[in-house]
Parts: sequence; C-alpha cells; structure tokens
Amino acid sequence: MNKMLCMKYKLDSYIYTLSGMTCFLAANFYFLVLLILQTIPQITTLSWYTTLIPLLLVLGITAIKDLVDDVVRTTFSLCLPLLIFKFINAKWKDIKVGDVIRLGKNAFVPADILLLSSSEPHSLCYVETAELDGETNLKFKMSLDVTDRYLQEERALAAFDGLVECEEPNNRLDKFTGTLIWKGRRYGLDADKILLRGCKIRNTDVCHGLVIFAGADTKIMRNSGKTRFKRTKIDSLMNYMVYTVSCFSLFTLPFLEAVMFVSLNSQIGNSSWYLYDGKDYTPSYRGFLNFWGYIIVLNTMVPISLYVSVEVIRLGQSYFINWDLQMYYPPKDTPAKARTTTLNEQLGQIHYIFSDKTGTLTQNIMAFKKCCISGETYGNQKNPLDDPQADFSWNMYADGKLTFHDQYLIEKIKQGKEPEIRQFFFLLALCHTVMVDNSDGELNYQAASPDEGALVTAARNFGFVFLSRTQNTITISEMGTVKTYDVLAILDFNSDRKRMSVITREPNGAIRLYCKGADTVIYERLHRNDPQKQTTERALDIFASETLRTLCLCYKDISNEEYEAWNKKFMAASVALRNRDEALDKVYEEIEQNLILLGATAIEDKLQDGVPETISKLSKADIKIWVLTGDKKETAENIGFSCELLTDETTIYYGENIRTMEEKQKQMESKRRAELNKEQQQRNFVDLACECNSVICCRVTPKQKAMVVDLVKRYKKAITLAIGDGANDVNMIKTAHIGVGISGQEGMQAVMSSDYSFGQFRYLQRLLLVHGRWSYIRMCKFLRYFFYKNFAFTLVHFWYSFFNGYSAQTAYEDWFITLYNVLYSSLPVLLVGLLDQDVSDKLSIRFPSLYILGQRDLLFNYRKFFISLFHGVVTSLIIFFIPYGAYLQTMGEDGEAPSDYQSFAVTAASSLIIAVNFQMGLDTSYWTFVNAFSIFGSIALYFGITFDLHSSGIHVLFPSAFQFTGTAPNALRQPYIWLTIILSVAICLLPVVALRFLTMTIWPTESDKVRRQKGSQKTRPITLGLHIPFSSSSMDITRSSIVLASILK
Repeated sequence: MNKMLCMKYKLDSYIYTLSGMTCFLAANFYFLVLLILQTIPQITTLSWYTTLIPLLLVLGITAIKDLVDDVVRTTFSLCLPLLIFKFINAKWKDIKVGDVIRLGKNAFVPADILLLSSSEPHSLCYVETAELDGETNLKFKMSLDVTDRYLQEERALAAFDGLVECEEPNNRLDKFTGTLIWKGRRYGLDADKILLRGCKIRNTDVCHGLVIFAGADTKIMRNSGKTRFKRTKIDSLMNYMVYTVSCFSLFTLPFLEAVMFVSLNSQIGNSSWYLYDGKDYTPSYRGFLNFWGYIIVLNTMVPISLYVSVEVIRLGQSYFINWDLQMYYPPKDTPAKARTTTLNEQLGQIHYIFSDKTGTLTQNIMAFKKCCISGETYGNQKNPLDDPQADFSWNMYADGKLTFHDQYLIEKIKQGKEPEIRQFFFLLALCHTVMVDNSDGELNYQAASPDEGALVTAARNFGFVFLSRTQNTITISEMGTVKTYDVLAILDFNSDRKRMSVITREPNGAIRLYCKGADTVIYERLHRNDPQKQTTERALDIFASETLRTLCLCYKDISNEEYEAWNKKFMAASVALRNRDEALDKVYEEIEQNLILLGATAIEDKLQDGVPETISKLSKADIKIWVLTGDKKETAENIGFSCELLTDETTIYYGENIRTMEEKQKQMESKRRAELNKEQQQRNFVDLACECNSVICCRVTPKQKAMVVDLVKRYKKAITLAIGDGANDVNMIKTAHIGVGISGQEGMQAVMSSDYSFGQFRYLQRLLLVHGRWSYIRMCKFLRYFFYKNFAFTLVHFWYSFFNGYSAQTAYEDWFITLYNVLYSSLPVLLVGLLDQDVSDKLSIRFPSLYILGQRDLLFNYRKFFISLFHGVVTSLIIFFIPYGAYLQTMGEDGEAPSDYQSFAVTAASSLIIAVNFQMGLDTSYWTFVNAFSIFGSIALYFGITFDLHSSGIHVLFPSAFQFTGTAPNALRQPYIWLTIILSVAICLLPVVALRFLTMTIWPTESDKVRRQKGSQKTRPITLGLHIPFSSSSMDITRSSIVLASILK
C-alpha cells in the first residue's frame, strides 16, 4: 500500500502520545518526577502547581508546534488524487507495487515508478524535482527503447508482464540499480529511467509508469528518517554544567540539609512539644523525608524554561539571518537561509574553513577561451585587444554570448585542410550527456554541469552543432551537413573515473570511441608513442598558470571483432544486480586504452565578487582557510594567488617536496625507523598542514574532501566549517560541524544538505563575523545570567533553612516561585539573547580580530560558569541576610513590628526581582526601547501581580491557594521596607558597577576599545592588540602555506 502515517500524533490519542513522547526528553522527565514528588504530603512543602504550570507551558508550546506540522504533513499526503488508467480515480494510498499508472501534466508522482512510455518523442519525460532536491530547473527522464515501442497503447500496458529485479529500498536519490526481464531479454535500469515520488510532471501531456517502490519504501521517505543532529560546543558545555548543578541541587545540598535536620532532631527529641506532629518517626526516617523535600525546594536551580529559552533565542537568531538584506543576492533572488536553528552560536567559534573552488570561490559560469589541437594553441586570453573577437556571424546556430579571440582558428575550420581540428570540435559535439530543449523554438541545451554546457556551446559556435538525441542515436550538424550517428555505448563520468566516453558507429560502418577527461587519467591511457603528449602537456601547464580549467580529448578506432567481444562483457555488467558500478568500471577500463590524443580545452571560470576581501577578513579573524579542489596543482595555486589566499610573501611548501625531505631525513638516521602506520601518517599530515596559514589540496575526490575535514575534527578538536555548491561537496558539508551551501550553477544538492545557505561566497564574512559573533556573545551572556539569577533565587531557601530547623520550608510564597522564571525574570534576558550587540555590524567586519573571543571560548567556560555561580551565591546571601537583619529590631510607623515570615518573603522577593533585572541592565550592551521596557515592565508586572495575589478578593475565592492576604499592601507601605529593598539592591549592584568601571578603565577588552572609540567620535584608527598565545610557527615574518598534490590515498 502507498499509505503512510505522516502525522507524529494520531488524532484519537493526541494527548496520550504527546505526553509519552515528551517524557522521553530528559529535562521534561526530570520535572515530571518532581511533580510526582510534590503530590506526596509527607515530603513536600511546595504546592503542586509550582511545577505543573511551567511544565504545562513547555508542553503546550511543543504541542502547538507539532500539531501545526502534522496538519501540514497530512494535507500534503492525502489531498492529491491519481488517475489509474481512465477507469479508476483513486487516491495515493490505494497504489500498490506492480501497478501500471498514468500521470498527466503538472501531476505529482505518487510513488517511485519505472517510466514505460510517454507522449513525447522517444518517451522523454520532463520532471521538476523541487520537492526532492530543491532544484527548479527541468530534468529529462527517458524510458527504455523497447517499452517506448511496445507500451504506448492501453491494451499493451494492461497486458504488460515484465519482471523487475532491483536493489532494496534505500535513500540514494541519484542511484538506482535494476533489471527489467521481458520477452526473454534482460534490460539494465538506472536512475535516468525512474521517476521518484515527489517529482512533478512538466511539459509532458501523458506518461505511464510501473510502480517499483511505494509508501515508506520510496526514496523520499527513506530520506526523511532519523537524522543525526549536529550540536554545538556550547550545547555540550551547557549540558555538563546542568548536570553539575543538578547533582549539587539534587544530592549535595539536600543530603547536607538532611544530615543537619537529623542532627537537630536528635538533639531536640520530643522536648519541643510544639513541633510534634503526632507521628512517631525516627530521626533517620524524618531525615530521609527531609532529603526529598529539599530536592523539591531546590529544583529551581535547573529551571524548566532554560532549554525552551535557548531554542527561542536560536529561532530568533535564525530569522535575523534569513531577514538580512545584506546577504541577499538579487541576480538570483536568493536570500540567506538558516536551514537549522541549533548551530547559530557555533558560527562564532570557527577555526577552519574548508572551501570548494569551482562555483564556491568562482562563478561557475564557464566560457571557452583557449584550446590546444595537435600541439598548436589557439585563443588569445592575455591580450584580447591585440586580437579582435572572432566572427561567428556565418553560423546560424552560433550563441552570441561566446567570446573567442582567434579568427585564425575559424578560418582553418572553414578551409577544412586540417581534419584534426574538425575532429576536435566534432568530439565536443558528440561526447556528452547534454539534452536539447527546443520547446520555445530555440536551441537550448540542458547540461548536467556548466563544463559540459560550455564545451557543447563552443562546438556549436565553431560549426559542429548538437541537434538532438534518442536512446541510440545522436544528430549533429557538421558545418551545415546534418548527420546521425548510432550511439553504441555511453561510458559514464563519475568523480573516480574523471572521464567519460562514447562509442559510436560512423555512417561508413566504422566504430570509434571518443573520450574526454582530466589530463592525469587520460595520459595514463594514451598510446605509448603518441606524438602530441609533450606539446599538449606544455599547453596544459600554460592554461593552468592562467587559472583555466582543462580537459584532454582523445579517440580510438575499434574493430568490429573487438567491439563485439567487449559488448558482451558490457551488457553482462549493465544488468548485474550486485556491484554493477564496479563491474562497469572494470569493463570501461578495458576498452579505454591506447587512446590517441587530439588536444585539450581551456575554460575560464572567473572569481566571484568580493572573494579576496572575504578571505582577507577571515584570515585576520584567525580562521584558517583550506581550499579543496579537483584541479591541477598549477591551476589551484594560481587560484590561490588570485583570491589572495597566497601572496608574494607566502612561503609555499609542496606535498612532493615535503615527502622528499622526509625521505632524506630517514636516510640520515643511524637506525632504520619502522614504517608509520596509517593513523600516524594522518596525524602527521594534520600536524604539518595546521601549522600553515592556508592549505590548498588539489586533485582530491569528494570522498577525500570529507576525509580531510574529518581528520582536522578528529586530531585538532577544532570547530570546522565546509562550504560548497555542488553534489560533490555534500559529504564534506555533512562531515563538518557547520555546512554552508551556495546556491550556484550545479543544482541544489549542496544547499539541501547544508545548515546555512546563500548566493555568494562573500556573504560568509557577514555570516561569521556579524551573525556568528553576535549569536555567540548573546548565548554566552544569556547562559551566564540564567545560572546567576537562578542561584540567587534558589539559595535563599538554603540560607533560610538555618533558621527554620532545616524543615524544607520555602523562603518565598508559592506563587512567586511559580512565576519567577516564567514572568518576572525571563523577558529581559530573552531580549538580550536576541538583540544584544557589543559593537555594530560595520565595526564587527572592520575589526575581524574581535572574532577571536569565540574561538578561544573566552565568554563561556567553566571559569565563567563558576564566577556566575559565585555571583549568584553572593547575591542570595545579600537578598536573605539584609532583610533578615533589618527585621530583627524594627518598628513600623503604627508601632507594630511586621517582622513576620510573610512580610519577610515579600521583602526578599522584591529585592531579588529588582536586583536581578537591574543586573541584566548592567549586562546589556545595546539598549533599545524594548530592552528598557522589559526590565522596568518585569518589575512593574511583579508588583502588580503580587498586589493582586495578596488581595482579599482572590483569597475569598481560593482560600487554600492564596494565603498571603494583605501582606504586600501592609509591608510595602512601610518606608523602612523600601529602604531595606534599596539597601539590598545597592549592595548587590554597586560592587558590580565598581568592578566593571575598573575593568573597562584598566583592563579594557577589544570591544570596549572599539565602543570607546566610537563614542568619542575620534578619527584616528583604532589599534587592537589581542594578548592571545600563538604557536611559534605562526610568529614567522612570512606567511606559510602548503599545496598538496596527492593525499589520503
């Protein structure tokens, strides 16, 4: 069945399932246990609602969010009907594996289906895969030639009895391995013949398909399974600190209170008759009950609102990234997008950036600029003014966007005296997987990569025009003459092969293989005595020095006997169900030997705007940048100079030179050293590379990119960021602590796998230096204050225990305990976590050295944590003992002494609320009306609610729940009570103010210097000096970099 439960909760058991799901969260489970303990009369002194109300608030927010998500999921999965043939109108849930279904234009594909036929010529089918990978450009799917011929009519479709053998259900959207067995023959199936669930049919009136996978077995549903969530460094630190506080509040303090209670109870015995409760419990048992009582009283050290507040702050910070117009890319209407809400503060702690080159540092807009044919180079790149632009007006198919400066090459092609030149461009027009879209009357190419599109367009301008293709043929206009060639086999490109080949049958019956690929793999397969090797290699070096991307072109004539023998192996490998890719690679390798070199192409890919400036800023922020590319060493090195990753002062170490030095060092040693194991070699590589300011790794595969990132994570314990734009960067993006995708020319795979995305590399500096640094500072300030205010609040109970016989009596009213973290002290710190700025965004970018604070964990660590706890302890002492001392010898204006417990509780609570909110004001760097309103509004809200809760009217309605009747009006009308509150607040805050003043005056931080300079409006530049230790290697006058040509084999 194609029915899937998309809802997290069933409607008929929503409350039950919700409670069951959320109870598995450690924090919620902890407070649920406390709630249960509060229902036991023997141990609790707190009302049950002090925990229930905050718990219900948290669960309510979670329930509303999940309910909205469920409604959206349910609507999408159930509302789309499907037409099965013309007889049955059914819903998606009724589809089964093995059904043959018909889909119309603009219909969503309801299951993973094998395309059998369509209304388009050769059974092409145009699909949009935005729901799968975010790409909105149309893709082509093509059925088998045999099903296209025989399965167009409904009667034939109804009688279809083919058998499909295929791989097990998996989550690989770009892979499919299967075999169709029909009419006694076996036909290989791949991803190009499969329409995946979630695709949308476009520009195709009707198509038919066989359901392969349905329901939870579809690839899109396999991709929606459990995902390993990335967590920040602060998350781990915060959890450890919560565990520390929990142990302190759950075991240490309650145990200490229980021991002192037992000791006191043993001394007093029954002598204090007024304490006797009529129960003959032993002191030990009473101490046991007292232990659990204090666990309840002290539970507010770990407030239930902590994790909810953290998530709210992160959500708000994510929206600020999404709304940042300075990271919006107008040409593509691409805004910045925070695709996760859990990693924002880690953006302010990055140590290493791993960047792809093509499409990330460069524009990935390929332009054919030069070529080498039979050892002769064509195209003038350095001085285009000396050589006017080539005239393509003679070619009706020419693309006007192509600029090429060498008319001499065109004249040679027209003359036709050098067949190698025509063969060169014929290969470009033939050896590719480009599809033609001429639905609008124009010849438009749909290429899998910008490289292929640029090469086919170049061939088109030089007179060799790719016109169309079918399953087994390709049609090309050769200097005005249209010819159709039989395509016998396509040997696909992949990142390991680094080449692709096409085997065709010429009109005269000859069989020829055409191949294009990277120079390293082509040169290994050339004929031993190829005369063009050396001259072409020199041209390749020149192209690389000009930062041009290169490919080598070659061919090979194949006899009929050789082809027939090879084709048998190829057909067997193409229908293999297991290890098909490996089998095909082996067969491809067999035929791609003894090739004849035609020449090489050179494609220009310009740097994006702002790349050098961005790299310079990030380097000044002490972020080390590594470029990982598949290009030649010379190309990669020259790109390094272009983007200012390398400079003239840089000392460059090459991988092969380092290896040579190590070998010489080994030879000089007196004793032969044992060969290093693989792990030690990896560690040596990381140690060496990390000593350099920048690293360029060339000739790396996608797998090696991920390995490099993983090695730095593993051995350096550093925070890493990977940025890329293509499918070959996905592994690297997923491996890094933070993955950034650039919405470029190679689809949306990188974006869909990333944590953050935007349109250009230059926006990375704003993401890190502004949003990342602000998010880190805000989260650190929030956590420090949160622990401070809760220690200041909770430890008053502890000091009060010394005066109430350790009886687990609370120091405040129950309703104050309930609302303290929910209403009275939550909003100011929440706004600081959302809005605070130590310096403006412009100054953050102007002074990138400010970023180092996050890298060094200077704002939130164990030292800062314990300082916050100590500050909370001191505040709690003041909040308790100042009012306590004031109440010892006090007389009111009416001659009465309101030194009762209830008045004391109101005085302490009032002092606490004012002190912690004003403390938040002292910690606020960026003041707005909202911040000021939250602080004074929280204080006003406290007094307003307190007077209401202490009124006689509410006591009449709920006498057992509101027992402080008249306390606040009576106590707060006494002047000395207000003097006591003012004195308590002053003693809490004045030392902090004095310490802040001394710190800013004598030991100012870098942000203090920047703020002071901005405030004084001085014009002289600011000099920042960070006293941070660096390794000796980084103290060299010249910068060092390393270029590695081969790694991690």
